[in-house]
Amino acid sequence: MKNKWRTFLGLFFIAVLFSACSSSQKAKPMAKHVVMVGFDALGSYAYDKAEMPVLKQFAADGAYTLNSRAVLPSSSAINWASALMSAGPTTHGYTEWGSRTPEIPSIVLSQYGKFPSIFTQLKEQRPEAKTALIYSWGGIGYLIEEQTVNFNIHTEGDEEATVDKTIEVIKNEKPAFTFIHFDEPDGAGHNAGHNSPGYYEELKRVDTRLERILQGIKEAGIENETIVLVVSDHGGIDYGHGGKNIDEVAIPFFIKGPGIKVGHKIESPMIIYDYGTILARLLGVEPHDAWRGQVPEEIFN
Repeated sequence: MKNKWRTFLGLFFIAVLFSACSSSQKAKPMAKHVVMVGFDALGSYAYDKAEMPVLKQFAADGAYTLNSRAVLPSSSAINWASALMSAGPTTHGYTEWGSRTPEIPSIVLSQYGKFPSIFTQLKEQRPEAKTALIYSWGGIGYLIEEQTVNFNIHTEGDEEATVDKTIEVIKNEKPAFTFIHFDEPDGAGHNAGHNSPGYYEELKRVDTRLERILQGIKEAGIENETIVLVVSDHGGIDYGHGGKNIDEVAIPFFIKGPGIKVGHKIESPMIIYDYGTILARLLGVEPHDAWRGQVPEEIFN
């Protein structure tokens, strides 16, 4: 009888110890704040030729690759959905440039009625965490469940207002996660043409917008506890996008902040639906079971 009790107590304590270890291994946020800045149609092909000293210094101070890939077709709603939902179009269902609802039924739905995004995971696992969605192109708003966002601001194509609102929200609210979408340089790609003098002129303004956001983070007093990502959804050729040319598909990815390697060129293969899973790691939440993204471990110290 004594031996049975000893066995029982031994197993009990092992179970308690295992539970404690499992709890201690639960994902924790890597930073108090994560900010992802998205520049629509910033193609990797333009990086070396572009006059963008702020972005290039950002790359030198963090980890980056010019070899990330968009999903096909290489256009906006499909790829921003993939970035935020960490899945491809046959999974989340958004398949066209301006998709407002899935053309293919989403393989799963959240309690809010859409395919789960990083905003969904944060809302469900860290309900106290403030989130912000500030976007220039209205198409972004159709991808995210309104119930999961604390500050949902559409600037209706006004790029400078996007910067102003971003700085205002970051300074006043200090969200755990902020996603900012800029419609440029996509407009320049369509109007002046990709890889044209007009496109590169717009990239100078893109660089200035990034500089203002980074300065806003610094002025908010949270620079040392914020991880910033700079991403794009696709590149382009001539006056369009959506095709299979490498200049349309190759996109840059930049990340900088506490715990991130400095001056590191990422060698791991990356695709745009990795971004949501990377955000989940940074924010200390579990990815959804339907997500397919991978985290390039080499970016971390």
